[in-house]
Amino acid sequence: MHPFARGSISLRLYPHLDLAAPEIVEELCAQAGLAIECGFDGVMTSEHHGGFAGYLPNPLQAAGFVLGAMPSGWAAPCPLLLPLRAPALVAEEAAWLAARYPDRVGLGLAAGALPADFEIMGLDLEGLTQRFAAALGEVARLLTHGDPGGPLAADPAIARCAQHPVPLLSAASSVTAAQRAAGCGVGLLLDSLTTPERCHELIDAFHAAGGTAPCVLIRRAWVGEPFVAEIAQQLDVYREYAPPNAQAHWGDDEQHSASNPGEVVDLLLDALRRSGADALNVRVHVAGVPPAAAREQIKRIGTDVLPAVRAALH
Repeated sequence: MHPFARGSISLRLYPHLDLAAPEIVEELCAQAGLAIECGFDGVMTSEHHGGFAGYLPNPLQAAGFVLGAMPSGWAAPCPLLLPLRAPALVAEEAAWLAARYPDRVGLGLAAGALPADFEIMGLDLEGLTQRFAAALGEVARLLTHGDPGGPLAADPAIARCAQHPVPLLSAASSVTAAQRAAGCGVGLLLDSLTTPERCHELIDAFHAAGGTAPCVLIRRAWVGEPFVAEIAQQLDVYREYAPPNAQAHWGDDEQHSASNPGEVVDLLLDALRRSGADALNVRVHVAGVPPAAAREQIKRIGTDVLPAVRAALH
């Protein structure tokens, strides 16, 4: 499947930051390869800076790491925090990665909200929405149409995008963000804490605004007893910086866990049905989960959950 394709099921990858840096990358690549072997269509990497628990600073670079370790399947930085970078540079780097791995690279973009990410880069949050909107439009144009007549017209990888566009998503937690994505011709990325009903509202707004690209729902899943304390601690961290308007639509418990894999299947399918999403992105990792436990979950979900979810999606 192409990145983010309707009916696709992908895995969110996160680094285990309690390891040394070389081992972090090695484990990330190992889990990516394992995910593909176990039936996932692709993997996503995401971004925070300064050693923020469970994240790496360059998800596009991380996607390149894991693609080299995966026999097949796709990878996408999703989301990459676009306002921290020049949009033309993001487009160039994504286009060249797609040239190296044709039809195996996607890109998800977000505005960001964690103040430390911007402070580390010598930036601030002023005018963030406007900056993101302008940059999203530019990246979408370059990676779907190339740059005929523009300053990047002679770049071979950018020119290739006119015939081989890089699939794009935009993170959305508001109706305005969903409408913006539709206007740019990109799909939606819907976070793991937002209720399916709210996701449905955003998807409806996206379609009403003319959006036709896939809408990908992130859900947290676990077969067996989840790491409850670690999950609670991670949620507390997110609450410290997530915008209040986004938190207003978070559910009380969006963790899809059960000892019986069949129950996890039912929970995920119910979330997909209530949200109206086209594709699923599964998260098993939170900071504090050891690598062995994460690998075991990748295997269990790939073997015992994915086949039934996939059959229902198709």
